[in-house]
Amino acid sequence: MRIGGPAARAGTTTRTLRYHESRGPLPARRTGNNHRTHEESDLKLLRQIRTLQDFGFEREETRPFVGCLRAGHPKGDACSASLAVYRRELGELDALIGELRAVRASVGEQLARAERARAERARDEPAADAAVSGGPEPVRERGGHR
Repeated sequence: MRIGGPAARAGTTTRTLRYHESRGPLPARRTGNNHRTHEESDLKLLRQIRTLQDFGFEREETRPFVGCLRAGHPKGDACSASLAVYRRELGELDALIGELRAVRASVGEQLARAERARAERARDEPAADAAVSGGPEPVRERGGHR
């Protein structure tokens, strides 16, 4: 079988399939005429790794899920080690969400102070805003999203 077939069935690229063959989680079996051969369980394993990586899991964090599948479980998250990774990841996400909420609150407070000060200046000096150069609003990207 050509490499494109199993890669497409697993929802990944040929480069990713070769990478996982070279790094170990995916067996690199070959037929007598040197064509790759992959079982459905191999493709399930690749799909599991891809899903976890889409979630932001590092390669090392996927190991318990791979081990669970290799042990014959129908899902990579059927084992306690996999559940521990989920719990740890959720804890990290909760901490990040808490940090972002704190930053958002600080930015909101700063905006409110700035708007109050601006309103007070506008009452005292109506022409003050006209003297300030109005350029484009600054844009900041977070997490690859705008």
